[in-house]
Amino acid sequence: MTTQYHDHFSQQAPEYARYRPVYPASLVAFLASLMAEHRAAWDCGTGSGQAAELLAEAFTHIYASDPSAAQLAQARPHPRITYQVGRESDSGLPDHSVDLVAAAQAAHWFDLPAFYREAERVLRPGGVIAVWCYSLPQITPEIDRVVERFAHRRVGPHWPPGREYVEAEYANLPFPYQRLPVPPLAYAASLDRAEFLGYVGTWSAVARCREAEGTDPLNELSRDLEATWRDAAQRHLVRWPLHVVVGRP
Repeated sequence: MTTQYHDHFSQQAPEYARYRPVYPASLVAFLASLMAEHRAAWDCGTGSGQAAELLAEAFTHIYASDPSAAQLAQARPHPRITYQVGRESDSGLPDHSVDLVAAAQAAHWFDLPAFYREAERVLRPGGVIAVWCYSLPQITPEIDRVVERFAHRRVGPHWPPGREYVEAEYANLPFPYQRLPVPPLAYAASLDRAEFLGYVGTWSAVARCREAEGTDPLNELSRDLEATWRDAAQRHLVRWPLHVVVGRP
């Protein structure tokens, strides 16, 4: 029986589409190297389609699903991507129809046993399951301390269950298959202070904090950043380390 769906992102769907990081081409190249066929992939928990668009560079067709219609409404149309509303337990796909099942920054919110059952059903023989997340962003040691304090102390109590898997870099994520070796992977982008705050504003803990307290904790983070990110227009290289778990059923 699938657990209840908790919607953490629909209310900030436009901001999620605008500010959430995309993923490096090296990630898709690595995943594509693990299989001989690249006919189709299922991107589960696609959100607004950041991973789906990248996967479409290597696979003939992407089936991208998410339980949030508001998130999917922000996805850009793509000739090789089919978007549909759906849970991790119900892809709507035929048996043995995809070469890859992927979940980008999403598996920690899933009913994992239900997801793995569905993944095994839709994967072709030799297919691959890949799930990944990214850590807190890395900018400079001084800025990182401010962001870590905000993430762990200020909004820390508001993270939903499942965040503990991200904090552990997916090392503790239940995964019933042998984990294959993965090369070091990261994504980086040049952001000014407003763009960075826009990204932080998409965190589920920030949204839940706003709802619980009736105030916006981003205002506090903005003030705290002024001491280390003095020029709001200055662009910093922001790096998100990726933590990828890959296996074959």
